[in-house]
Amino acid sequence: MNLIKKFVTSILSSISLFALTGCEKKENNINFVTSCYPVHVIAMNIADGVEGVEIKKMSENHSGCLHDFQLQSKDIRNIEKSSAFIINGAGMENFLDKITEENQEIKIIDSSVGISLMHEECNHDNHEENDCCCHHHHGRKNPHIWLSLENYITQISNITEGIKSIDPKNAEKYQQNADAYTNKIRDLKIKMENELKKFEIKNIITFHNAFPYFAKEFDINIVGVINHEPGEEPSAKEILDTVDKVRQNNIKAIFTEPQYVDSAAKTISKETGVQIYTLDPCVTGANDKNAYINIMEKNLEILKIAFSE
Repeated sequence: MNLIKKFVTSILSSISLFALTGCEKKENNINFVTSCYPVHVIAMNIADGVEGVEIKKMSENHSGCLHDFQLQSKDIRNIEKSSAFIINGAGMENFLDKITEENQEIKIIDSSVGISLMHEECNHDNHEENDCCCHHHHGRKNPHIWLSLENYITQISNITEGIKSIDPKNAEKYQQNADAYTNKIRDLKIKMENELKKFEIKNIITFHNAFPYFAKEFDINIVGVINHEPGEEPSAKEILDTVDKVRQNNIKAIFTEPQYVDSAAKTISKETGVQIYTLDPCVTGANDKNAYINIMEKNLEILKIAFSE
């Protein structure tokens, strides 16, 4: 009987130890959820090689900018379970108030802190006057900050500081990773500046308002935008207005984006004879820490071809 009692006691002790160990592992696990692709790539680079740290996307199925993202209950649950929610900021996550209202304890790492924001032009053809996004003459803030490499470097710094505050014991490794990644982005920026400054005329038409930060950084002139609201086809008047802009200006290229259909761009190209190219806003891509650099390298090569025509 004593042998049976000792055996049962041993089994119960093992179960208790396993349960405690499992709980401890769960408590020590660091789990960051990212709102969109560009900040996800940054977070992957910062956390690279740090044991016990997991970087998750808010939604695996979303295939473009967050303009048209519909937040679901499972997304909120994933964010609530995270150590922190890493966001682009600058108004990109227009669902953020809903999340924080439901759970004020969620930690937010805002990558846009300290970045000077540009504003989008309002498209009155698609809105009633009272519903228009232009509450004042500047229009709404443009959230596509990561397409400026200098802004992207600021985002790396902001996310690094946020992650370090959540997991200070690995702060040194996070900072080493961030410094290495920042150096790569600085080298890429210098390369792009040197290559693009060779071209005198850099007038382009873009698909939507994703590229003003990029254009400002590399002295590119965006003469017109095909679609002010991604996911909505431009009106006939808007297409005609863009055709007129192409004819009146020395436009080197019409750019579409790989995440959206290019039917309107094809119409404009057919009417004007200006060739279509693809410029990637880096909102989708491989789950690869080098993805942003690879996309920007490809954009550079496309621009060089377009400006050489």
